[in-house]
Amino acid sequence: MPAVMADPLVPGAAALRRALRRARDGVVLDAVEAAVLMAARGEDLADLSRSAARVRDAGLRSAGRPDTITYSPKVFIPLTRLCRDRCHYCTFATVPQRLPAPFLTLDEVVDIARRGAAAGCAEALFTLGDRPEDRWPAARDWLDSHGYESTLGYLRAAAIAVLEETGLLPHLNPGVLSWAELARLKPVAPSMGMMLETTAARLWSTPGGPHYGSPDKEPARRLRVLEDAGRLAVPFTTGLLLGIGETRVERAETLFAIRGVARRYRGIQEVIVQNFRAKDDTAMRGEPDVGAQELAAAVAVARLVLGPSIRIQAPPNLVDVDECALLLAAGIDDWGGVSPVTPDHVNPERPWPAVETLATLTRAAGFALRPRLTAYPPYLDEPWLDPRLRSHVDALAGPDGLLRAGAAAVGRPWQEPDGGLADGGRVDLHAAIDVTGRQADRRADFASVYGDWDILREQVSAAGTGADGVVGTGARARAGAPVRLDDAERTALRHASGDPAGISDADALVLFGAAGTALEELCRLADDLRRDTVGEDVTYVVNRNINFTNVCYTGCRFCAFAQRRNDVDAYTLSQQEVGVRAEQAWAVGATEICMQGGIHPDLPGTAYFELAREIKRRVPGLHLHAYSPMEVVNGVTRTGLSIRDWLTAAREAGVDSIPGTAAEILDDDVRWVLTKGKLPTSTWVEIITTAHEVGLPSSATMMYGHVDTPTQWVAHLRLLRRIQERTGGFTEFVALPFVHHSSPIYLAGVARPGPTVGENRAVHAMARLLLHGAIDNIQCSWVKLGPDGCQQVLRGGVNDVGGTLMEETISRMAGSEHGSARSIAELEAMAAGAGRPARQRTTTYGAVGAERFAAARRDVVVEPSAAAGRVLPIIS
Repeated sequence: MPAVMADPLVPGAAALRRALRRARDGVVLDAVEAAVLMAARGEDLADLSRSAARVRDAGLRSAGRPDTITYSPKVFIPLTRLCRDRCHYCTFATVPQRLPAPFLTLDEVVDIARRGAAAGCAEALFTLGDRPEDRWPAARDWLDSHGYESTLGYLRAAAIAVLEETGLLPHLNPGVLSWAELARLKPVAPSMGMMLETTAARLWSTPGGPHYGSPDKEPARRLRVLEDAGRLAVPFTTGLLLGIGETRVERAETLFAIRGVARRYRGIQEVIVQNFRAKDDTAMRGEPDVGAQELAAAVAVARLVLGPSIRIQAPPNLVDVDECALLLAAGIDDWGGVSPVTPDHVNPERPWPAVETLATLTRAAGFALRPRLTAYPPYLDEPWLDPRLRSHVDALAGPDGLLRAGAAAVGRPWQEPDGGLADGGRVDLHAAIDVTGRQADRRADFASVYGDWDILREQVSAAGTGADGVVGTGARARAGAPVRLDDAERTALRHASGDPAGISDADALVLFGAAGTALEELCRLADDLRRDTVGEDVTYVVNRNINFTNVCYTGCRFCAFAQRRNDVDAYTLSQQEVGVRAEQAWAVGATEICMQGGIHPDLPGTAYFELAREIKRRVPGLHLHAYSPMEVVNGVTRTGLSIRDWLTAAREAGVDSIPGTAAEILDDDVRWVLTKGKLPTSTWVEIITTAHEVGLPSSATMMYGHVDTPTQWVAHLRLLRRIQERTGGFTEFVALPFVHHSSPIYLAGVARPGPTVGENRAVHAMARLLLHGAIDNIQCSWVKLGPDGCQQVLRGGVNDVGGTLMEETISRMAGSEHGSARSIAELEAMAAGAGRPARQRTTTYGAVGAERFAAARRDVVVEPSAAAGRVLPIIS
């Protein structure tokens, strides 16, 4: 039995009056004021409710549906009532012996959904326990016998069955999910949800607490799910549960935590304010229920804290019918899901009110009641809605995005987009970027797709990084360039000369901040190490970049390449055009194609394999270096294959190695500023290590000079080294200075304008030191540094200048001023300018065959394709 803590906040009359006045005046409340207002009762509650209602009404007017309260006609599908958690108030979760089977069968799932469709429902609410196979052998055995690797894999199959057989729109409530699991489920459900319940960690960590013994109820884990859903543009429902032992202050803190996530990612579509109801056969059966006035006060405060745009609901079956008016007065604008077919399996003792009853009491409060879809109108388009759900949603949505009058759910195929890619948009961008440049300085959805820029600015500024931060340590923090070494620099250099890779993090940070004499000594040491490791040759590869599309909705805040499908600079290449460009590259002596693209929402799951096959069909001798870890995870999500199986299939289709891009900085605190929806560090590491294990080598990269610090550079390089010591699969390390000019995160005033010249030299030199004995080849990017910058780092540890590229649009779209192609003569001139000989190499740093070497030096004229738009520069 949990011990319910007495609420320590009993506000005085003066404090309550002051908070009520601030609410009336529309002043932004803090958490203490919100907690005070939750104590409002009687006339004070009426005063508070009027303030909340004004905010609600303004939001409804802004949404284009004034005086409209919504609900979702749904069926409740309890896929499994087994759960690995032990919540002390729950009767939904049970034990295997009380169930006829651990899971509903697909036939049973579809039967429930069909009855809902026949009754006019639009939503199939899947509710289930968290990962029951981790606790219950019966659940594991059932999944194994039916061919599913996990409960979540079965949930995905059940959602597809409902879409195809009935046309109801799934809303998934499977509990705590990882980033990858959310990405895997997004294509089968227009929305998902998970109650945050409370941020009071003591209710989870203290023996006897309502969540004690429930691993999935840790508040930090649940907040991470809300964050990840926002990053992936998953329309999400969450909420708080009142009366399980939390204080009013903790309720307020929970609301502010939800508001923070909502502001950062704009993916919280609705918040449920739910009152605890004690149930027999639970440890909390003797705890008091939350009263209607207490619930109404929490609803009103939620409205004031969360603002007008988030929909707020309170379940109408958890209060008496005559108490529903209190909730309407307090600012709700939605009644949640109401089922004419199935009970509330979580609160089976509380039947749903009839829709007619809800309509009557809603009308009495001055509102019309309208049915809606599981996702609200703002979330029915890209990037929120996966294109595989487009036809299902369009069949039910009216012009205003609510449920269309007379619409009937009918099963429709759920499948990958038909066909392959087709040429479209600005397909000559790779050529035009050097002539006419971009046609717009930013994508059309700049203000919304990346989340809340103000929040990011506050976050980065508080961390002391980015546009207004001081980055660096040691000498860099001093004015000017010191002529003499200080003791820390002298010690760090001495340690590095004896054991370059073994220096401490403290020494590494000193050297990353080196300037003046210290920087020159660091670069000399790194270059000596380079000479001993790989010799004098400056290597390069004759290759062609093919970026087959720049349409992408991931929302990386540093990326100026990504466009919406209708933006003026957007383009997509057909499979045929990709093949033609590969043939052109071969004709002028290339040995490698480097191919990557945006995460196009219409990209079929098999497109990556088909593109690889097309290139190898036309030019079997080319080395195909293709698909970043972000593309791999997209392919995994779309095909349903495991990471290992997907990479194996890619290798069999013709991929020879993968780029180690999408790394940026391998620190999630930085990644979640740089990117909105990109894969987390752990997933990047899993993909790279698995690629190495299945025989696909990769490059390793680091993009630096934005909102990062040298501490994170050290950790990034250490992580790469650990991976290399385990797999041996990295062919090179490529340092990528941040190009800021057209980068969204710079235009928004969050990131600084790239690294300094000194930082460029230090990063390349330190990569040579810290990766010594693990990764021999250190590459610089001429696209980002230019010839002069490359010659500087070639004197400080670098031995490779990358490739001819032939077409480079990613950095050029960001504002790089160094062109999109380099000839062999230009690359060899870079080496000569650094006093070094040049040597052509293969992707894996082997010797180039005589035929390819000669082909790259023949005076060949290649006719451009209709889309290519120019002859490839190779020789001069």
